[in-house]
Amino acid sequence: MESVDCIVVGAGVVGIACARALAQAGREVIVLERAGAIGTETSSRNSEVIHAGIYYPAGSLMARLSVQGRRQLYAYCRERGVAHRNCGKLIAATNAEEEALLPGILARAEANGVEGMRLIDAAHAKEMEPNLFCTAALVSPTTGIVDSHGFMLALQGDAEAAGAAFVFHSPVTGGRATGDGIELDVGGADPITLSCRTLVNSAGLHAPALARSIAGMPAGAVPREYWAKGNYFTLTGRSPFSRLIYPVPVAGGLGVHLTVDLGGQARFGPDVEWIEAIDYTVDPHRADVFYEAVRRYWPGLPDGALQPGYAGVRPKIVPPGVAKQDFVIQGPREHGVAGLVNLFGIESPGLTASMAIADAVVERVSA
Repeated sequence: MESVDCIVVGAGVVGIACARALAQAGREVIVLERAGAIGTETSSRNSEVIHAGIYYPAGSLMARLSVQGRRQLYAYCRERGVAHRNCGKLIAATNAEEEALLPGILARAEANGVEGMRLIDAAHAKEMEPNLFCTAALVSPTTGIVDSHGFMLALQGDAEAAGAAFVFHSPVTGGRATGDGIELDVGGADPITLSCRTLVNSAGLHAPALARSIAGMPAGAVPREYWAKGNYFTLTGRSPFSRLIYPVPVAGGLGVHLTVDLGGQARFGPDVEWIEAIDYTVDPHRADVFYEAVRRYWPGLPDGALQPGYAGVRPKIVPPGVAKQDFVIQGPREHGVAGLVNLFGIESPGLTASMAIADAVVERVSA
C-alpha cells in the first residue's frame, strides 16, 4: 500500500484551491479526480459570477467566506492575468411588494461587509441601464464575472508548482478510517489502495456519498444530498445590458437573472428544478417560464430570442422548501474521524469563495 500525506478528492475549483493552499503550506498533496479533466461538473456549469456576498445570513460561512473570497479572487485575477471584469449588478424590484424587500437585502449586505451597496430609484436605474424596467433597484458595484476555467488553470498551475499531483480517471470507491489516518480504495485502469494522514472530501455533488463510503465515518454526521438543477438559456443577438441584472431573490435560488460572459454574450438563468438523478439536458419548453420571468424586468425581450444553453446542478443539503443552506466545513471535532475534512453543500457562491474555503481547510488540518 502506498502512502501520501494529503489527498484531495475532487478537482473542481474548491478542490484545486485546497490542493494549492495545502501544497503551498508545505504538505505533500495528491488530487484524485474521477473525470479526465478539472472542473467538469459544478465548477464549469454556473454563471461565472463573482458574488459580492449580499444575500447570506450574517455570520454564516457563506457570508464570511464569499466576502473574503471575492476580495482574494479579484486580487488573484489581477496578479495572475486571469480574465475577469468588475461590471457590477442591479437587483431590480418590479412592483411595490418586491421594492419593500430591498432595504432588508441592503441591510443584510452591509452586515456582511459588502462595500458600496446603495438603493436607487427607477429613474436612476433607467439612466444606468436604459432597457431595464423596475420601480427601484439596488446597485452592487463589487459584483463581477470571471473566466472560471482560466481561474482553475491558474490555481492548478500554482498547486503543481508547489508539488501537488493531479491524477485523473481515479474514482474513489470506498475507504476506512484507521485511527491515525484514512485508507482509500481507488478504481480506474490501475486500481490501488492509498493511505493518507489528511483527506479533504471536495467531491461536490458526490461529497455525501463519498463520506458514507468511508467505514468509521458516523452516518449521522453526513447530510442527505438534494440536487437542484439550474437551466440556462442564451440570448441571440447583442446583450441589452452592460451590467448583471438580478430580480429580487426567490426560494431556492436568486431567480432568473441576466449575466454576460467576457465575450459579451448574454445568458439567463438559472431556474430551480429539483431532480433525483444528475441530468444536464435543457428542456426547450422551459423557455416559456423564462420569457415570463425575464419580461418582468426586460419587457423588450423579443419572441424567439432565447435558445437552450446549458445546465448545472447545485449540491444542496437542504430539501425543497428550505430557502437557505450554509457551507459545511466538517472536521474531526464534528465527526470524530482523525484527518478527515468534509466539504458539504458547497454551492453558489463556491466559485467566489473558493480561495477562502481553502484557507479554512488549511486551518482545520493544521489545528
